[in-house]
Amino acid sequence: MANNTKKQIFSMNKVNRENGKIFRIAGPVVIAQNLQARMYDVVRVGNEKLMGEVIQIEGEKVTIQVYEDTSGIKPGEPVTNTGLPLSVELGPGLLTSIYDGIQRPLQVLQKEMGDFIKRGVDAPGLDHKKKWEFKPLIKVGQQVKHGDIIGEVEETPTINHRVLVPADVSGKVKEIKAGKYTVDETVCIVDSGQDNLHKIQLMQRWPVRIPRKSRKKLSPSIPLITGQRVFDVFFPLAKGGVAAIPGPFGAGKTVSQQQLAKWSDADIVVYIGCGERGNEMTEVLTEFPHMIDPKTGKSLMNRTVLIANTSNMPVAAREASVYTGITIAEYYRDMGYNVALMADSTSRWAEAMREISSRLEEMPGEEGYPAYLSTKLAQFYERAGRVIPLGTDETGSISIIGAVSPPGGDFSEPVTQNTLRVTKCFWALDAKLAQRRHFPSINWLTSYSLYPETLAPWFTEHIAPDWTDSVRTCMIILQEEEKLLEIVQLVGSDSLPEKQQLTLEVARMIRELILQQNAYNEVDTYCEPKKSYMLIKIVLKYSELANKALERGFKVAEILKLKAKDGIAEAKFNKDHKKMLNDIKKEMEKEFSNLKR
Repeated sequence: MANNTKKQIFSMNKVNRENGKIFRIAGPVVIAQNLQARMYDVVRVGNEKLMGEVIQIEGEKVTIQVYEDTSGIKPGEPVTNTGLPLSVELGPGLLTSIYDGIQRPLQVLQKEMGDFIKRGVDAPGLDHKKKWEFKPLIKVGQQVKHGDIIGEVEETPTINHRVLVPADVSGKVKEIKAGKYTVDETVCIVDSGQDNLHKIQLMQRWPVRIPRKSRKKLSPSIPLITGQRVFDVFFPLAKGGVAAIPGPFGAGKTVSQQQLAKWSDADIVVYIGCGERGNEMTEVLTEFPHMIDPKTGKSLMNRTVLIANTSNMPVAAREASVYTGITIAEYYRDMGYNVALMADSTSRWAEAMREISSRLEEMPGEEGYPAYLSTKLAQFYERAGRVIPLGTDETGSISIIGAVSPPGGDFSEPVTQNTLRVTKCFWALDAKLAQRRHFPSINWLTSYSLYPETLAPWFTEHIAPDWTDSVRTCMIILQEEEKLLEIVQLVGSDSLPEKQQLTLEVARMIRELILQQNAYNEVDTYCEPKKSYMLIKIVLKYSELANKALERGFKVAEILKLKAKDGIAEAKFNKDHKKMLNDIKKEMEKEFSNLKR
């Protein structure tokens, strides 16, 4: 980043900062005049000092999107420019916090004013009074630069917060010492030469619309293990990858995202509730603090940041919430952590853009969405990735899982289609499967992942040499079932050749034993890949033995009567599944060998 760019991002605007005045108001869009401003400067609007952001400059007229309700403000009221872009406070205390779209901590606001947020209220994103125990990791005299780790703070019992050198600092460490500090106190002094001293605090600020830099971007060659069979086996997501999970109302988007947040092998979880219904967001806010982290046995909130922006909150803040979340995720990625970011849902974010765009009287694109919808979505998803951060040789990653809520479940609508252009993993939720109580209701015929080829070496090395072939065989059987079901609807299953009847039975076993998973069962809620592989192999073993029995002349009705395979379903819910599955395999082989004409 060039020095001029740094100064533009991180310094206060020194130009004329006299107040402008409100000229026109249209919902969250306010036009001010006689205001000296740059694009994306944060301004304070009206006598109540509502927070807003400059989104258009035309001559002496400045267009501002306000992050709060504009009811009651009127033309002529003052508008003040802060000279800074919309930024977030980054430092210890982010984890366990619940923020709104512009990083105001909701717990703090609730204590001050109850359950309803008043307009014009501001609160810092971090606790500026709390003291943190700082442990230096470098010594006086060492050279440091942007992104280097200078020390650690125990942020939660689960996560050590690594203190990073800010973007505009480089030089030799002149002073650093251990102790207890607030986020505003100096923990390190860096000498850049010519008596140019930089004071480093535990906290830094970063503009949300500017991606944080990294040293090198790596290929997505390690899977994000989610513990959900349908994802890990058939449609895997790489660490640093991006996935879309579209589906209509009631198909299970929120439960799926909660499962991913709880069980994925990410170090940090950032959950953005963007424009969701209030009751759904309430469930998330009440359930997450009580969820137990399976890795540590402690609260899942110890490694989670929640951003809540419900559908009745100001529309402009909904648009900002996505940027706030990804910036926090990038900050932890730069420490060398693997971050999973859940955005629920990007459709509401796109609707916010559409509303703002219409008030700006911009030329609408498809279905009224702005013409730059695809660009905005791409800019967001491109901030994912597996990287080597600037200040450490450890790898960090951000995996983005964006929920999409297409009206009526129509995947041809613009948000879903534009999301598909930039994501490599598509987990399509199906309302019909949900109605049949098949959960997760992922449609295995319309979903896809482009990561299996790059992830195959990892699965071959860590799970089994024939992992890829076994998964491919299962998918071929499921696709064959779909073709046969069209015939069954016309003539019935009894009219099919016996080999095809057997294919239908094996496909049913794959659906019920592998694809289905009970999120509320303490054992089945999480399934490690090795257990998934054992389930696949025993189903394929049954298929192999049954086909051989057919070739020996046995009827399919005789084969289907064999009982050993029925125990596989019970093994899914048993902690000692290895022994059970091995016993079932032996029993199955014994049954087939005992078949007599």
